[in-house]
Amino acid sequence: MEYREIIDIFEGHDKFLILTHKSPDGDTLGTGFGLCWYLRDMGKMANVINSDGFPDRYSFMYEGYEPQDFEPEYIVSVDIADPNLMGSRLAEYQQQGAVDLCIDHHFSNKQFAKLSHVEGNASAAALILYKIIKEWGRPMSSLTAKCLYTGIATDTGCFKYENTSPDAHIAAAELMAYDIDYANVNRKMFDVRSRSRIEIEQTVTGSMKYYCGGRCAMIVLTTELIERTGADPAEFDGLASIPLSVEGVIIGITVKQRHEKVFKISVRTTEEADASAFCAGFGGGGHKRAAGCEIQGSLEEVTELLLKAAEESLGAIRDE
Repeated sequence: MEYREIIDIFEGHDKFLILTHKSPDGDTLGTGFGLCWYLRDMGKMANVINSDGFPDRYSFMYEGYEPQDFEPEYIVSVDIADPNLMGSRLAEYQQQGAVDLCIDHHFSNKQFAKLSHVEGNASAAALILYKIIKEWGRPMSSLTAKCLYTGIATDTGCFKYENTSPDAHIAAAELMAYDIDYANVNRKMFDVRSRSRIEIEQTVTGSMKYYCGGRCAMIVLTTELIERTGADPAEFDGLASIPLSVEGVIIGITVKQRHEKVFKISVRTTEEADASAFCAGFGGGGHKRAAGCEIQGSLEEVTELLLKAAEESLGAIRDE
């Protein structure tokens, strides 16, 4: 879809429901609330929802937000590549065609919406929305700008990940001109950690295991550890980068227990491996350097499956 087509959709409707994914991060919330505030500033009605609520650490994006009472005319999902990522509370929107428009930046997007705009090379969904708004030409508030900046900054790891594009830097610079407190945003997102987060980092780092001659590293977060620390779910953002930070590691795997026999898997890779292809083997997907999936089974079974996949991926690299 062209940006103008998306703009026509937003101009042609008045009541929007914006869906963000479960375990929300800075990009899905930054895009969702950025769009919400922008539409409300136009005099339209808009609400943002997800299955897990809005973490406190992102409160600066939704401060003053109150849901509006209306029946949605148009449903938009942001930063959601697969309807399963909506979570159980949004099950009614997971059917094919239940969402009117999907705005996303994952090559693995399942094309579940009636209309989809997917830019797989975009650093963040928030970057796509920024470019749409820029072409739109309507005034943007500093709050909307802060939301979009947060989305871009978080999905690029404060502009240090490989997915950081020149467009991301340019957009960030232009958004900074809206007099947003970007330094405080970056401090909250990347520097400030709660005591429980520090405890989690110490535990998973101390128990990290290495495989395949040190080319694969894995950390595990069990429900027992999660409950013991009492950490907010948002505190686990960024932990997936820990295994890949070790010298010599090509595939970094984070295993997070969601239920007794359900595990969320986050994979990070260097340029030598493809995280999206790795996770696609388990029904997931994402980007080449960062992807995810869910696997059911005992921890031992899940670990065995992941290590087999890692050995195959690393073996293919060796054979090239």
